[in-house]
Amino acid sequence: MWEFAINVNFEKIELANSLFKILKKDLSKFDALVVLTKEPPFNKIVLAVKKEFRPETEIVLLKTISLVICCYFKAEFLNRHLFLPSHDEIGVTAFKKALINFDKETDYFLISKNLRFEGNLYLESFYEFKLRKLREKWEELIKLANENRDYLVSVDAFNDLLKFLIDNLDICKDEIDVIEEEDEHYYVCDEGKKGEMMGSSALVSLLIDLSPQKINFYYKNENHATDLLKTIFDRRINLKACSSLQNFSNITPILR
Repeated sequence: MWEFAINVNFEKIELANSLFKILKKDLSKFDALVVLTKEPPFNKIVLAVKKEFRPETEIVLLKTISLVICCYFKAEFLNRHLFLPSHDEIGVTAFKKALINFDKETDYFLISKNLRFEGNLYLESFYEFKLRKLREKWEELIKLANENRDYLVSVDAFNDLLKFLIDNLDICKDEIDVIEEEDEHYYVCDEGKKGEMMGSSALVSLLIDLSPQKINFYYKNENHATDLLKTIFDRRINLKACSSLQNFSNITPILR
């Protein structure tokens, strides 16, 4: 058997739980044993898998650890160092989410260059001491945004830059459907699977994460979220107004 352990600081229990759930699910196909123990000073995720599955397991580990660093740690970094002008919550959330996803491939490459799967990985120490070049890259992006803070006070300028960031994200999905079931509460249908209900801010964040080529958006009433999505996704979004739930009967085939 091949064994590997990831240690996460004890106070970051939610992060450890997320890592554990992803790895347990994605490694189940290799009959891996994945265990989470919670004893100060660390939450420890230990996995064991047959040696013949080590290469495939390392790919899953690389993808999962890179995702955590590029989402959780990068979000923390942005919150500490990015100083945007006052805009509405949805717009600011969308801007940060776009920065998190911007040039993700390079982020993943810098992480992969330094990640070694031997023994134990102390996640915070790895981030602090091995990924300085990654943080320097993030600093350059944040510095550019901060230096143009006065320019970004304008809503039009803010949205133009946000659209530029969105346009330069890698396309991750071909086509998805968004349906407004209640006032400003939506669910996403991706490959025929219905997602959880969510509010406007969570929806905008998810669509940026998914970065689809085409969005079919079935909504009841226009609001700030639909206006923002029209602006930042432009020709990729197809808005279809439906005034009542009865109007949604024609899109039931997407829910396979």
